[in-house]
Amino acid sequence: MSVLTRIEELRNILNKADYEYYVLDKPTMSDYDYDMLMQELIKLENEYPEYKSDTSPTVKIGGAVLDKFSKVTHQRQMMSLGDIFNLDEVDDFVNKILKVTPNASFCCELKIDGLSVALRYQKGKLVLGATRGNGRVGEDITNNVKTIKSVPLTIPYDGDLEVRGEIFMPKSSLIKLNEERREAGDELFANCRNAAAGSIRQLDSKVVAKRNLDTFIYYYLGNDVTSQSESLNKLRELGFKVNPLFKVCKNSLEIKEYINEVGQMRDSLPYDIDGVVIKVNEIELHDQIGYTVKVPKWAIAYKFKPEEVETKLINVTFQVGRSGVITPVANFSPVFVQGSTISKATLHNEDYLISKDIHEGDTIIIHKAGDVIPEVVKPIIEKRLPNASPIRMIKNCPCCNSPLVRLEGEADYYCVNPNCEERIINSLIHFASKAAYNIENLGEQIVRLFYKEGFLKNISDIFKLHLYEDKLIELPKLGSKSVKNLLINIENSKNNTLDHLIFGLGIPNVGAKVARIICEKFNNIDLILNASYDDIYSINDIGEVIARDFTNFFKDANNIALINELRSLGLRMDYPIIEVKNNTYFSGKKVVLTGTLEHFSRDEAKAKLESLGANVISAVSKKTDLVIAGSEAGSKLTKAQELNITVIDETTFIKYLEE
Repeated sequence: MSVLTRIEELRNILNKADYEYYVLDKPTMSDYDYDMLMQELIKLENEYPEYKSDTSPTVKIGGAVLDKFSKVTHQRQMMSLGDIFNLDEVDDFVNKILKVTPNASFCCELKIDGLSVALRYQKGKLVLGATRGNGRVGEDITNNVKTIKSVPLTIPYDGDLEVRGEIFMPKSSLIKLNEERREAGDELFANCRNAAAGSIRQLDSKVVAKRNLDTFIYYYLGNDVTSQSESLNKLRELGFKVNPLFKVCKNSLEIKEYINEVGQMRDSLPYDIDGVVIKVNEIELHDQIGYTVKVPKWAIAYKFKPEEVETKLINVTFQVGRSGVITPVANFSPVFVQGSTISKATLHNEDYLISKDIHEGDTIIIHKAGDVIPEVVKPIIEKRLPNASPIRMIKNCPCCNSPLVRLEGEADYYCVNPNCEERIINSLIHFASKAAYNIENLGEQIVRLFYKEGFLKNISDIFKLHLYEDKLIELPKLGSKSVKNLLINIENSKNNTLDHLIFGLGIPNVGAKVARIICEKFNNIDLILNASYDDIYSINDIGEVIARDFTNFFKDANNIALINELRSLGLRMDYPIIEVKNNTYFSGKKVVLTGTLEHFSRDEAKAKLESLGANVISAVSKKTDLVIAGSEAGSKLTKAQELNITVIDETTFIKYLEE
């Protein structure tokens, strides 16, 4: 047998094994035998590089390393879906469809909690994998997609074809990955979706290959099918992994029955889902039903309510924030909720704590608000222990034991001791955080270590750490390289504009937006130091409380001394004046940004809009003039469409910017 014949034989055997294991879920070969054959193929391809192929199963091991991802323009827009959240809205959706097309049926599929991908094939060979991006332009992730075992590198199709689906991480893969990251001291992924998104955008495809990502393909762009259900069967015939739990329904009653069935099996599935996708099954009806700017009218996503889990309250502890705010935190027996294990949730303040009526030893119900933030829903009164005492707010600081103060008109209690260790540590953590001075590698653990060792006692000490480089290198889990990188990051941070400094100082009630608004009015530190209460209060969007706290901060001699020391250490003390242009498309408009923009961060887009006279707001209401929708836009986009507010995508946004 020739070398080439053996190579081709090995490829066929391994491709068949991959298909049986990852697509059919019916393995016919042991892992050991598979590994032995793969090693033989790798050895032969290395010895005879002229026989290497980009469709060989060895590609799935990874190896390509990129500097960055290039942009890809989609041949057909990758649209997102509108969301609904209750069964009455299912009736509304179906009734609207049947008014236009009385004979329509509906194909219902699981909504996989992952990220969208487009796969392009030419003459049966995979030539491109791309993210959705903004729907029109995505990123080329071909090298990474090729490492996913369920993605066929070749298909039995003669012409050009594009298919679309979802990349996801199975629950078992997330558990394994987080165990490895915990051992390495790396931050854990919160859920399967975050892990999949973080993995597929790795520049090293070998890393991606080890993450055990998977796919379900659900969209066939060929023109030889007449329905969505037929498309799914066609995809399966071509060798793609298709979720088998789809169902064609005739009416809203059948759709709701399907939704309830899926909801009951949700926890037992080996992958995360966050809802059900409902599509008009007949493809010929899609154009007749139509589209909005971002979503098709012939499809909708029913989103499940947050998963609720029962657990046992261990205790309530009280944390000290950077401004002295005391926050009660519920600590409970660890529970797995929507892709991650959680063991604590904030109880915010005294009023919130009382409203929840939590007692010692309670059995409580937990969910993730917005599918992200752990939240205590309520205690189960029927399971409450006899004579259990209600949990109430403490009266003294848990760190320094100083009496706590609740200011009139506020919900929070404060530790007002400026020398409280937890206040100092958290103020340092806040200053170095991404939202403030953005000093990379100076996270909570390092701050606490440096504080304990005596290198950090106040903000100005951050910029003196270079004086102790030799001693820092000797600290546990640090070394020459990490310390040098940290010191470089600290030095580079000195170029941050004044608003980052003002926010980083931790002035009560002064967030990033307020800091920027004030710096736009008083664009250097001397003007700020000389500003009176009336000067600050006269600024639009600045109220009495903010004006009071801001001016009180800069009356304090210790704070003035800190500012002067930071100035002497070389920190930037000015804010660039941005000339606002009038008579632009955006002038005077109340604009909401939603979703992920491909070419701008949220702050960059906001700055551009404000320089063109727009007022960027956070919530959609009847007073909103314009919504700019990026990819993964959700409820804000849906509300804008319901209110008939003008919606533009990123491409149109860029066009207006250029004009």
